[in-house]
Amino acid sequence: MTSITGDSAQSRNLTGKILIAMPGMSDPRFERSVVLVCAHSDDGAMGLVLNRPLPEIGFSDLLDQLGIEAEEDARPIEVRFGGPVEPGRGFVLHKVAEHGQDPEGRLRIGQALAMTTTRDILVELAQGYGPDPAVLALGYAGWGPGQLETEMLANGWLTGDGAEDLIFDVSHDDKWQRALRAQGIDPSLLSAASGRA
Repeated sequence: MTSITGDSAQSRNLTGKILIAMPGMSDPRFERSVVLVCAHSDDGAMGLVLNRPLPEIGFSDLLDQLGIEAEEDARPIEVRFGGPVEPGRGFVLHKVAEHGQDPEGRLRIGQALAMTTTRDILVELAQGYGPDPAVLALGYAGWGPGQLETEMLANGWLTGDGAEDLIFDVSHDDKWQRALRAQGIDPSLLSAASGRA
């Protein structure tokens, strides 16, 4: 478990970490959510929710809307709610080689993880040869300068390491509990009324 207090909340870069919503999360859009932090700096933070599928929106439907023809061997890609900001914008979260040049439109999140926002990656996936594993998120979670740190200090979020099974697994019903257990926390012991010493 990672604890952020005082000045360390301002100086710690959380890129590549996960945020786990605490039971007292005041924003209902993030209740029991697990978020991958894709970028974090003094200018704010951006992340993608990992445990909110959008079953009513299929990958093939999105390809049709964009005029991209899916080949017969195209892999089914899960579509998720990435967050409330710009819900019409798509972000592909995927594995990458640990070394190499990142093309335009790709943001490296960790050594072997990236987020891509170009149409080209959707064409690759539709043709069956894009990155594997990969998921598509619509929208993102965004925080202004210092906003995420303030929410963390108010016990809104717990931080932890982002394991691949949390990022790409399509089993979402228990992902919040699994994220907590991965940090050594029993979800049944958490209370919405958390205090500070």
